[in-house]
Amino acid sequence: MYMNILVPVSFDEERDPGRSIAVARALAGEGAHITLLHVIEQVPAYAAASGWQSYLEDARKAVQAELDKMAEAIPNAEGVVIEGHSGRSILDYAKEKWSDCIIIASHRPGLQDYFLGSTASHVVRHAGCAVHVIR
Repeated sequence: MYMNILVPVSFDEERDPGRSIAVARALAGEGAHITLLHVIEQVPAYAAASGWQSYLEDARKAVQAELDKMAEAIPNAEGVVIEGHSGRSILDYAKEKWSDCIIIASHRPGLQDYFLGSTASHVVRHAGCAVHVIR
């Protein structure tokens, strides 16, 4: 059983964070901490200068509220929003917080059955802890 589980959450339509959360709960040891993490990609400087900062701040607040709502239903869980490149940021966060397991969603079954998504692939190849990929 794992004691410090990181669950990267994507709000894309084809993603179902509920499946990753269910796996996290099943693999969690007694008293385990579960972090629901969303990474907001950094906006290029030219876009940030054109008035996107207000939009991004509103989006960040909405994502944080949604993560907090999900975390309320899970014992000893929290929602965290960070900025950066998704693959690298997930790995950096996991290392910094001593995560012992990352549960990450990848593509749904179909033509891409033979491939992981680029973020999941990066995490699987470079993580310093166990990684469970949910399809």
